[in-house]
Amino acid sequence: MKKLRLCGIAEEQTQLIRELQLLGSVEIGSPEALTGAQQTQIFRAGDSSSADALSRTSAALASALETLKQYETKKGGLFSARPEKTLDELFDDDAYSAAVQAAQDALETQDARSRNQAEKSRLSALRESFVPWQTLDLPLESNGTQHTRVLIGTVPAQTGFDALREAVYEAAGEAQIEMVSADQQSLYLLVIVYKGAYDAAASALRESGFTQTCFDGVTGTAAENIRLTDEKLAACEQEDKRLTDKLTALAGETPAIRLAADRCTQEIAKAQAADRMAHSERTFCLDGWVPCEDVGKLETLLEHYCCAWELEDPSPEEYPDVPVKLKNNKLTWPLNMVTEMYSLPAYDGIDPNPLMFFWYIFFFGFMFADVAYGIIIYLACTLIQKKVRPKNTLGYMMSLGRWLGGSITFCGIFSGGFFGNSITTFAETFLGITQDQFPAWLSTFCDGIVVNPVEDPLKVLIIAICIGCVHLVFGQCIRIYMGFRDHEPLEGILDVVPWWIVFAGIAVLVFCDTPLVLILGALSLILTQGRHKEGGIIKKLMGGITSLYDITSWLSDVLSYARLMALMLAGSVIGMVFNTIAALPGNIIVFFVVFLIGHTFNIGVNLIGTYVHDARLQYLEFFGKFYKEGGIPFKPLKYNTKYVDIIEEEK
Repeated sequence: MKKLRLCGIAEEQTQLIRELQLLGSVEIGSPEALTGAQQTQIFRAGDSSSADALSRTSAALASALETLKQYETKKGGLFSARPEKTLDELFDDDAYSAAVQAAQDALETQDARSRNQAEKSRLSALRESFVPWQTLDLPLESNGTQHTRVLIGTVPAQTGFDALREAVYEAAGEAQIEMVSADQQSLYLLVIVYKGAYDAAASALRESGFTQTCFDGVTGTAAENIRLTDEKLAACEQEDKRLTDKLTALAGETPAIRLAADRCTQEIAKAQAADRMAHSERTFCLDGWVPCEDVGKLETLLEHYCCAWELEDPSPEEYPDVPVKLKNNKLTWPLNMVTEMYSLPAYDGIDPNPLMFFWYIFFFGFMFADVAYGIIIYLACTLIQKKVRPKNTLGYMMSLGRWLGGSITFCGIFSGGFFGNSITTFAETFLGITQDQFPAWLSTFCDGIVVNPVEDPLKVLIIAICIGCVHLVFGQCIRIYMGFRDHEPLEGILDVVPWWIVFAGIAVLVFCDTPLVLILGALSLILTQGRHKEGGIIKKLMGGITSLYDITSWLSDVLSYARLMALMLAGSVIGMVFNTIAALPGNIIVFFVVFLIGHTFNIGVNLIGTYVHDARLQYLEFFGKFYKEGGIPFKPLKYNTKYVDIIEEEK
């Protein structure tokens, strides 16, 4: 990285930001030294009002897209490719304004439909409240005459109507009680009583659980109100249809709204970049970072602007704050996903992608090891990559998947896996052919050209442990290289070589029955591993002695590679079990149904398990020998679209 400092005139700021975004190679930071220093009070930090307004627009566009999703008549598939657009199409102001207006119309229409649906619910509930009283030929607002009180209400359905009426007669004398209707919950009653006896009648009714029903603001009979409510409901239905039709029509604007959402995202990025700059009345200043490989393109761009700039290497004190960009070729860039899930390397660390490329892909293939599974994974990732053109994490995943599919196929050739042992199972069950009747090459393949994990798991374990040892030693070699790179060759050598002597000593002790080399290795550890301890020679020696305990850590690391054997064996056995279950009925249709379900499950489970365990071997065992993490990701100002792909315009 190069550190960039730039000052320019305010009139050119907007155009320069747009050109920097198009270049996509500059991360813009905040020149806090200018805005914070007393001698540069003429500079001020940018405000965020423009970015905030754009963020609100972006939120409205996203909300409109989510709203219109349910009204789209033609929906895109899960792996639909993004449309391609030029920069002129992306930044078409008229189209952008129209799309923002369409999004606003969609939100307003959806709000109107929500209110209409709430009104429908209210009217439906109101209508239901009228239904029990629809046979009552009495206005619902009636509460009596000059000498009587009229009540309507309910009692629980289990109440004895005759007993209730008798109780009211005894308490109030003359009273008229009629049952208007009944359902499973309630009896709906009309009560007419003289005003003078109202209190006694009301007391008797309460003892039976009577609840008075009131229709505030309602006039006319229940039947009349039902007809009126039905008319209002019909009007609501018509309005709902009108609003739904309008939203369906607006759903046709979804592609334009998506394009506007991508445009708004770019505008937000530019506004936020402007806010991070320092401004005076006529000038602006920025601090930033640019990769060394892009310095030439940046300088060519800046030559067309009235500005002054300088580029310098970051000092070692700045390393923790310097952003990191992994430099990859076409082979190693898919591994960005794996590295970024752990942590980017520190600026003074080392890019692990090219170093673990072979190991990660080989370990994955070793654990999966099935020709058919590898072909399926390769073809699936290739199809998605060609059809969808995925970006970012999904793009990394599909590109990496093609390499992994090839590795799985390659390792499967040497371990005899083709949907487990499907070849021998199918041949014996449905063709009556045993393996000794196979052609020589096919029989050799089924037995495993190098090893058969089911028949000889111990051999697989030995191979896995040997591969793991090579992997760990390779990590140590990288540590030595880093010491030479950082002009501290002795550090790398002293960290690694004493352990090599110990390992050699263990081998000599086992095969030659002499402990001399092992003793020499232990002494070298005691004399070197505590060298950074403070407090004198005694503490340094104690640090060296305690380092001998790390032999248990090395043993744990080596044994971790047994998971290579475990995953290979698990995948093979699960596949074999499903083949056996599928063949048991002796029906070829049943065989293929169970076969398809079982091996789909096996692929899914093994993909997850293999990915996790492969990553663990890299993160803990391999990275632990040399990796220095903690890098800050490089986030340049660039076009970052979600819904469309930007293509270069033909000149």
